[in-house]
Amino acid sequence: MRLLHIDDDLSRRFETFEGGTIPPYAILSHRWEADEVLFEEMADSSAKSKLGYAKIRGCARKAKRHGLDYCWVDTCCIDKRSSAELTEAINSMYQWYQNAVECYAYLSDVPEAPWQKSKWFTRGWTLQELLAPNQVLFYDKRWNKLGTKDQLAEEIAEITAIAKTALTYYHVTRLSISERMSWASRRETTRIEDTAYCLMGIFNVNMPLLYGEGSRAFIRLQEEILRQGTNDWSLFAW
Repeated sequence: MRLLHIDDDLSRRFETFEGGTIPPYAILSHRWEADEVLFEEMADSSAKSKLGYAKIRGCARKAKRHGLDYCWVDTCCIDKRSSAELTEAINSMYQWYQNAVECYAYLSDVPEAPWQKSKWFTRGWTLQELLAPNQVLFYDKRWNKLGTKDQLAEEIAEITAIAKTALTYYHVTRLSISERMSWASRRETTRIEDTAYCLMGIFNVNMPLLYGEGSRAFIRLQEEILRQGTNDWSLFAW
């Protein structure tokens, strides 16, 4: 896992860890927008000229203020030029969010929109980012705190149709496959394959990424769920 080491100007950049050596870290949940900072741009110092850098800096400053020395941001901590690294990262992502000390849900369209109307709640990838971490802190675009997942659980349940128990203390694997699928039915992804890939952690499956396969990705997801030996035929209610 590649983490961003936090100092005043982020000049120390990345450190890579494996297994039990991973230090405590914060993780960012956000929507990808225009002018995001990629791994290679952080590495060659061109990042500061991009709009997405402010989001990374805000995450790092919040983590540092909360006593953490490392943070993880998907835009820049994965070298997406490597298909092998991207596959490993997406297959590990649910666990990375689950193991984070804190997750910062950054709602970039708030305060213009009421936080309940944020597009963050409509994206496929943010579903696992809401469910996996124990501690999710919501912030508006100026990094003003809106509340925690526990504090806002009733309103989030109403927005997302996710049971409050799933947001607060139930492990998602205890819930039926059809219920978990229903959460995803309200959400969108830019690429059709990500409709399946963003659900792998929620169903505790791993599979290779094959961008270009289209809707076949979802069939492969169903096949992997079946290989777990499930007796829950609500899988086919999608």
